[in-house]
Amino acid sequence: MGKSETMESEYWDRWVHSHDVEAANCLLEIYMPLVQYHVQRIGSGLPRNIDRGELQSFGLFGLYDALEKFDRQRDLKFDTYASFRIRGAILDGLRKEDWMPRSIREKSKKIEKAAEKIEQEKMRSATLDEVAQVCEMSTEEVSQILSESLLSNLLSLDDGSSGKSSEYPPSAIVDIRAVLPEKQLVDQENRMQLAEEIDKLSDKERMVVSLFYFDELTLTEIGQVLKLSTSRISQIHSKALFKLRQFLKAREIESTAESQVKE
Repeated sequence: MGKSETMESEYWDRWVHSHDVEAANCLLEIYMPLVQYHVQRIGSGLPRNIDRGELQSFGLFGLYDALEKFDRQRDLKFDTYASFRIRGAILDGLRKEDWMPRSIREKSKKIEKAAEKIEQEKMRSATLDEVAQVCEMSTEEVSQILSESLLSNLLSLDDGSSGKSSEYPPSAIVDIRAVLPEKQLVDQENRMQLAEEIDKLSDKERMVVSLFYFDELTLTEIGQVLKLSTSRISQIHSKALFKLRQFLKAREIESTAESQVKE
């Protein structure tokens, strides 16, 4: 064990046994890069009016919360546990803040309603061009608005909380030993169908989704990989999320209908 690892272990012992403030501060400093990583990743898709310092404050709160609640006896790395809490604290903080300008929020709702109307009329997912025409906007403007309301898209894909409030919805740690067969089958089917929908995306959209959600690159890093500007990557990301959200919404309606039939 190296010197740094030995010191970290000592800090943990002091923190767990006596809640030593100095040890806590040292641990916070050691794991601060986790906060910075999640601030950069989440912040890369948010409007410029969002204060990154405030995101860091949310993340730091999540990191301290992780220190308070982490059980070293569990077979789980602190980095993994802390990442859930940090990300959850940042997203929870953003939920409570009126971070989206009113004009963007209103346009976003207008786009949402237009998409629903097109779906009902044509019995298929709406395209960006069709939504732009109904909203009397350019395709670029619709894409930009979707980019600026990216957080709500991320929350829909990440936790499906349907607006229900909880402390940190995305950060709940599930007991992996408690396996529910029915839930496992449903999750497996949902993942398979979502994978099929992802396969229907364009090559660039699939690549951006893969690099963002699976390889965990930021939009800026993806732009460097694909040799495109961050704004262009953001637009591609928004289009992909728009298509996937239409699928998820259809699945939710289908699931609700099935539940009502069973009742």
